[in-house]
Amino acid sequence: MKIRFKYALLMLGFVFFGILLVNFVWAQTQNKIMNEKHTNSLINETSPYLLQHAHNPVNWYPWGDEALQKAQAENKLLLISIGYSACHWCHVMEHESFENEEIAKLMNELFVCIKVDREERPDIDQVYMDAVQLITGRGGWPLNCFALPDGRPFYGGTYFPSDDWVKVLKAISNAYITEKDKVLKSAEQVSEGVKTSGLIVDKAESSLYTIDDLSTSVNVWKSSFDKKYGGENRAPKFPIPISLDFLLNYYCNTKDVEVLDHVVLSLDKMAEGGIYDQVGGGFARYSVDEYWKVPHFEKMLYDNAQLLSLYSNAYRLTNKPLYKRVVEETIGFLERELSLTEGGFYSALDADSEGVEGKFYVWEKEEIDRLLGDDSPIFSEYYEVSKLANWEEGNILHIKKEKSDLLDKYHLSEIAFDELMKKSKQKLLLARDERVRPGLDDKFLSSWNALLIKGYLDAYKAIGDEAYLKRADQIANFIMERMTQSGVQLFRTYKKGDSRINAFLDDYSFTLEAFIALYQASFDEAWLKRADAMMSYVIRNFYDDKSGMFFYTSVEDAVLVARKMEVMDNVIPSSNASMAESLYLLGNLLGKEKYVELSVQMLANMKEHTLKYLSYHGKWANLMLKQIESPYELVISGKDAKQVLKEFNKRFYPNVLILGSEKESDLPLLKNRFNNETTSLYLCKDKACFLPTSNMDEVVRRIDLK
Repeated sequence: MKIRFKYALLMLGFVFFGILLVNFVWAQTQNKIMNEKHTNSLINETSPYLLQHAHNPVNWYPWGDEALQKAQAENKLLLISIGYSACHWCHVMEHESFENEEIAKLMNELFVCIKVDREERPDIDQVYMDAVQLITGRGGWPLNCFALPDGRPFYGGTYFPSDDWVKVLKAISNAYITEKDKVLKSAEQVSEGVKTSGLIVDKAESSLYTIDDLSTSVNVWKSSFDKKYGGENRAPKFPIPISLDFLLNYYCNTKDVEVLDHVVLSLDKMAEGGIYDQVGGGFARYSVDEYWKVPHFEKMLYDNAQLLSLYSNAYRLTNKPLYKRVVEETIGFLERELSLTEGGFYSALDADSEGVEGKFYVWEKEEIDRLLGDDSPIFSEYYEVSKLANWEEGNILHIKKEKSDLLDKYHLSEIAFDELMKKSKQKLLLARDERVRPGLDDKFLSSWNALLIKGYLDAYKAIGDEAYLKRADQIANFIMERMTQSGVQLFRTYKKGDSRINAFLDDYSFTLEAFIALYQASFDEAWLKRADAMMSYVIRNFYDDKSGMFFYTSVEDAVLVARKMEVMDNVIPSSNASMAESLYLLGNLLGKEKYVELSVQMLANMKEHTLKYLSYHGKWANLMLKQIESPYELVISGKDAKQVLKEFNKRFYPNVLILGSEKESDLPLLKNRFNNETTSLYLCKDKACFLPTSNMDEVVRRIDLK
């Protein structure tokens, strides 16, 4: 009894301490808020981008009923300002205009002002980005759009200098008062354009696909290849991993060496350029020049997730040590700087620190000399570090010299050179960690983390490190435990225990891809079952019977000006193309012909667009390759199935669908194939199988004979 009494007192003590701690934190927060001159409605949001604006003198509202109802009740125009936390020019416009008391007063008097984080609410961003592109012919962030009280847009732009912004505010308000009919007509026309932009209206007739058709489109695309620096022959340069991923797959189908050379050149130049963090690993969002030298310094999770997959697959194909190093260093960056303790990953690192773009990443020659001592001359020559600096804010580390030239000059072996560079970068990384860090966007996004699951799995296939498979499994379980309702309905975003916002199509489509890939890497059939249940939910809530495509928003979401379909690739692949791929894979793995039929219809709808604008439809083109040349099905069954799979995955065969089990399975292609005594490989194609074998080389030869 005494023990129980002491235990009860102890527990009461913990509870009392917890209450005190909560009250202390609440009081500190309230004091901080009270010390701020201005606090608006964004203070209750979790988005880092919205919280950055919570103490602006602008009376910002988050998107929602309160702001929309206020606009209609007061007959005020909406000013919808959209950006994201790592956006440099978003910060500039905030400092110049949104922190200015006089400008804020004007905005508050004339408009109901709404702030949107485009990463949290891509559905809103899609609508108003389309509107601004229709109005001005260009887009970007910050995105500032003016709309009627009911949300219909009629004017907008991107970044405005403060003087121009004041003129625009006054002109828009005056037009609504003096020329309201023209404003209403403009809103009607723009809204109609937004509704029809990118919309697939009807189902197309099914048709055959030929490699000749696809090759014709690839040959057109080749004219825009940058044959000196890789990527597209323009600036700025974005990596666009899905485009290079398609070209890699296309090479495997056609053996077009020119295409492989372009992919290899692009990957080499990116890995050697300033867009890649030579000290800490990981890629910046894009390069402002054609050389991949000067990055726009923000680092996004979605870029690094996809590039992890791309470099892993390229390593499996080419065995280039550079690609393995990039994979390992990029994972090092992700684990060190973007990982949540709970198991997922944050969204982004800002471009700026201490108010200066790139300051965290650039170097002065004197600093390199001091840190590296006798090793500084060779390091500086390799990475083009000089006293004059190679950029306006300092030296951006990038590789211009051939390693072989330096080996001769400094009388070093390649092993000694690589070790010197590795140790030098470790010293610089330690020194850099003492600097003021760029801002962290500490929200978890389901779609981006799902892309990262694929990245870790591809790295696992390429390198074989079990930690990568474990990490992919951890992220997937985080999604299941923190981001789902009833096992199938996803949330979009999570921060500090708070999951919010009904998920969009890309959240589901990339999660489906990730779960299917997890099965194929681990043979854990639970991931297939979860994918199947989630697929049924998505079809019920996002599918459009008339077109055979998927809307970006669910039937459960509040209605916007337009219900959009996302069909083109951008820096992130098209969510409809991702759905089509998952339907195809899941249908074949589970023997569900209905899923395959839906996928076939979607591709038929997109055939003309894909062949005409191939570089913007790489995800669709990957699926088209599977229709042109049906994939092999490799079944691995037996007690050593996982080890055999690991060995097979060192090779890159994008057109092989893998199933397997180390026990009895009811999957159609696995049923009655388990033997406890031996591990057998069954290679099948078009529902016909070769005789089973335990010889991996025999299977590889048959695939290579295609």
